[in-house]
Amino acid sequence: MLPDSHSSKFRWIIESGLKGLCPRCGKGAMFTSWLKIAPRCECCGLDYRFAAPDDGPAFFSLCIVAFPLTFVVVWLQVAYDPPWWVHLFMSLPFMLLGCLLPLRPIKGWLVASQYVNRAIEAGTETLKNRLDGQDGGNIFGD
Repeated sequence: MLPDSHSSKFRWIIESGLKGLCPRCGKGAMFTSWLKIAPRCECCGLDYRFAAPDDGPAFFSLCIVAFPLTFVVVWLQVAYDPPWWVHLFMSLPFMLLGCLLPLRPIKGWLVASQYVNRAIEAGTETLKNRLDGQDGGNIFGD
């Protein structure tokens, strides 16, 4: 069910990632909880062990939301010098929600992107094939 052209691949990655759906079939859930990736798709059986988004979602969330919002908070402080409780009840919730809410869609986007682009760590393709039992040898190459 994977698309062929670059624009349709990009659209597929965004759609399945944002909705948290399996990047292979587009039907099964990718997550079992807020940020925990399911072991496999309940519809097509795709094993999610390939997925390694690591700190990517946090990095993108901080760069896209926290960094610009920090400038807004500093500007607010310099321009209007509000009391401390304004930051407590305005700035802090905006920072927390702005950084936490995008984590799941970004993680889904990264997992879908890894699947569609067949991303693996450089130099580990032979080891991955051995671990998956696709080349018949053992993992140490003996």
